[in-house]
Amino acid sequence: MAFLKFNKAELVNLSYSLGREIVLANKTGAYCNTSIVTCNTRRYHGLLAVPVDGLGGGKYVLLSSLDESIISTGHQFNLGIHCYGDLYEPKGHKYIADFNYDKIPEITLKVGSVVMKKSLLLDPSADRVMIRYELVEAAGPITLELKPFLAFRNIHSLTAENSDARTWYRDVENGVVFNMYDGFPDLNLQTSVASEFKSAPCWYKGITYSDEYRRGFDCVEDLFAPGVFSIEMKKGDSFVFAAGVDPVKTGSLKAKFTRTLSGMKAVDNFQDLLVRNADLLKTTRNGKNQINAGFSWLETGLLRETLMSLTGLTLYANGSCEDFEAILDCLIKDEGERLYHRTTQVEAPLRLADVLQQYIDFAGDDRGVWKKYGAVMKGVIDSYAPGVRKEVTLHPNGLLWAQMDRVALSWMNAYIDGNPVTERAGYQVETNAWWYNALCFALDMERMYGSDEEFIRRWTPVRELAFLNFEKVFYVKEWGYLADYVDNNGPHGEVRPNMMIAAYVPYSPVSDEVKSAVMNVVKYELITKRGIRTLSPRNVNYSGVYEGSQVERDLAYHQGCTRTELLGPYIDICFRIVGPSYVPRAEYHIEGFVEDINKHGVGCFSELYDGDPPHEPHGAVSSACATAALLRCEYLIAKNLGL
Repeated sequence: MAFLKFNKAELVNLSYSLGREIVLANKTGAYCNTSIVTCNTRRYHGLLAVPVDGLGGGKYVLLSSLDESIISTGHQFNLGIHCYGDLYEPKGHKYIADFNYDKIPEITLKVGSVVMKKSLLLDPSADRVMIRYELVEAAGPITLELKPFLAFRNIHSLTAENSDARTWYRDVENGVVFNMYDGFPDLNLQTSVASEFKSAPCWYKGITYSDEYRRGFDCVEDLFAPGVFSIEMKKGDSFVFAAGVDPVKTGSLKAKFTRTLSGMKAVDNFQDLLVRNADLLKTTRNGKNQINAGFSWLETGLLRETLMSLTGLTLYANGSCEDFEAILDCLIKDEGERLYHRTTQVEAPLRLADVLQQYIDFAGDDRGVWKKYGAVMKGVIDSYAPGVRKEVTLHPNGLLWAQMDRVALSWMNAYIDGNPVTERAGYQVETNAWWYNALCFALDMERMYGSDEEFIRRWTPVRELAFLNFEKVFYVKEWGYLADYVDNNGPHGEVRPNMMIAAYVPYSPVSDEVKSAVMNVVKYELITKRGIRTLSPRNVNYSGVYEGSQVERDLAYHQGCTRTELLGPYIDICFRIVGPSYVPRAEYHIEGFVEDINKHGVGCFSELYDGDPPHEPHGAVSSACATAALLRCEYLIAKNLGL
C-alpha cells in the first residue's frame, strides 16, 4: 500500500485537492509541479519546467499541462481540468478514482467501464517528463486523445496570445517538435507507440491560477494548444508520452520508464521520505553541484540557503562526504563576492564555520578539513576587518555593526514597498554569535594545523573583545534574555529565535546561566509542533497566520510564522543540555511533520507554517532548509539512541 494516498471523495473536492501539490525533480534542475488532480493553480506549475542556459539559467515552463480525452462507444469524455475565473472547465477531476504516490504519482481514472492508470515520472538525467498510460479495464477498444498546452515562458511570468509566437511544428519520430520563441530549447512531444498528431492550433484564453488570484497577483494567461495526439488502445495496452528538450528513440521509451521506476526506492516511512526529498533538492548541471533552495520558485545555488541545508541534505541524508564537498566547492567558487567582499546577508558567510564544524564532527578529519578549507575560512574572517565591507563594520568592542539605510541585513529580509519589515540595524544578536564562533574556530584550527602567525596575532585580541562585550551588549538582566538587536537607542526586546544562536554555536559567547535563560524563553514563547516562531505571540506585531494580501503575508513572514530549519539548532542544544533522555521530546517535535505529509506539498516539507494552531503549511512546498533540518533532527535522535 502506498505511503501517500488520496481517495475519490478527497480528489473530487476541489477545495481540498487543489491545495495539495506534487513535485518531481531531477539532477538537471528540471521539475514537474502541479496539483494532485493536475489542475495548475500557480504560475510556477507545469508538467515540464527546465533551466534555460541561453536565457540566463532561470527556469521556464515549456509544457504547462496535458488534457486527456477518452473516446468510447462513440462518446468523448474530457479528463482535463482548467480554471477560467470562477469556473472549472472541463471538470475531468470527477473521473479520478484514486491517487497513490509510492515511487511516483499514479492517478487512476474511471469512465464507466473504462479504467485508465496514469503515472508521472521525470527522467533522472534529462530535461524530460514521461507519462505512462495503462488501459486496465475496457469492454472494447477505445481512443485516447492527448492535448498539450504550451507556455514557453519564465516561471515567474505569464504569457498571452501574441504574433511573435511560432506556432508551427516539425515532425520527429512518433511525434512533433515545437519552439515558440528565440532562445528557447525545442520541446519534443513523442509517444512510444505509433500515434496520429492532428493539428488544430488554438489559444486557450483566460486560464486562471487560483492561488495567484487568492494572493492578489496577476493570475490569468493564454496557453497555446497545437492539436491532439490520437492513440488506439485495447485492454492491457500501455504506452509512454514523453516531453523533453531532446528527441528520444521512442522504441526504448517504455523500457526506460520501467527501468527508471524499478531503480527507485519505495517510500515506506518518514525517513525514506526525507532522503528522497534531499535527493530531489540537489542538482548537477553544467558541471555544477548545487542545492535548489525550494520548489518551485526558490533559486538554486544561494549562499545562505546552501550553507543552512548542506549538511542535512548530504551528511545526514546519505552520509556522503563526496556530495558535501562537491556542493561546497562549487558554492565557494561561485560565491566569492559574497564570501569575501559584500552581501546583504551579513551573517551568511560566517555560517561556513558551523558547516565545517558539523563536517568535522561527522567525519572526524579536522586536520584534512582545515587543510582544504582553512584558507577560505580565514578569508571570510579577514573580510570583516575595518574598511572591507560597506554593509557591516567591526567596532572597537569586537562586535559587528550592520547598517544600510532601508536594507534588511539579516535573514529576516521581507520588504513592503521597498521598506524592510524587520530592518534590525545595529548589533544583531545572531550575527555576532556567528561571528564569535567563526573567530574562535578559525583561530583554534590555525593554531593546531596552520602556520599563519599573522592571522592569529591580528584576530586573537578581537576574539577576546567580542567575548568580553557580547553579554554586556545583549543580555538584559531585567528581561532575563538576550536582546534581538541593539542600535543607538539601546537594546530591542522582541522575543525572536535569533538569540538561540548564542546558545547553539560550539564557541558560545554567553554563560551557561544565560543559555538556560534563553532556552526557557524559546521553549515557552516560540516552540510549536511545526518548528519555531519568528516572533513571540505576546508581541503587538505578532501575526500568526500567513494569509491574505502580499502585504499581510510579508508582515507575517518573520513576525510569527514558524520555521522548521530552526529545529536543527534547537534540538541540538537540547541534546547537549539534557542528553539522550531528550529523545522522546525530540521525536514529539518531529511528529507534527509526519501528520502533514499529505498537505501542501504531498510528501514534501514546506518553507513555513502558521504560528497559530493548527499550524497550516505555506510558502515553497518543498524547502531545502526544512528538509535538511528534519534530517539533522533524525540524525541527532539516532545518535543519542546509539544507533
